[in-house]
Amino acid sequence: MYVVSLTYRVPQEIVDFHNDAHIGWLQKAFDDGVFIAAGRKIPRTGGLLLSQADRETLDASLAQDPFYTNGVADFEVMEFHAGRVAPGYEILLDTPPQPTP
Repeated sequence: MYVVSLTYRVPQEIVDFHNDAHIGWLQKAFDDGVFIAAGRKIPRTGGLLLSQADRETLDASLAQDPFYTNGVADFEVMEFHAGRVAPGYEILLDTPPQPTP
């Protein structure tokens, strides 16, 4: 799994200018199964994305983000292996639990 941290590198008015295009890209990425969660950082200095896609698919998608193509944000991709989760979040495990016989 990957956590992608976006950090804005331009003033907020430039972020706002590109935000609609970013949201359109984000919707397509969700539709394509690239991301499983997304949201803004608080305070609003960027955002976080959670992906279970393979790295090649993730990188190809990120390269299309208007925030990337227009230099709006810096991107940091961190790989994360979820080995333990709270009940109800089993989909986040890297290896799904095996059914009991």
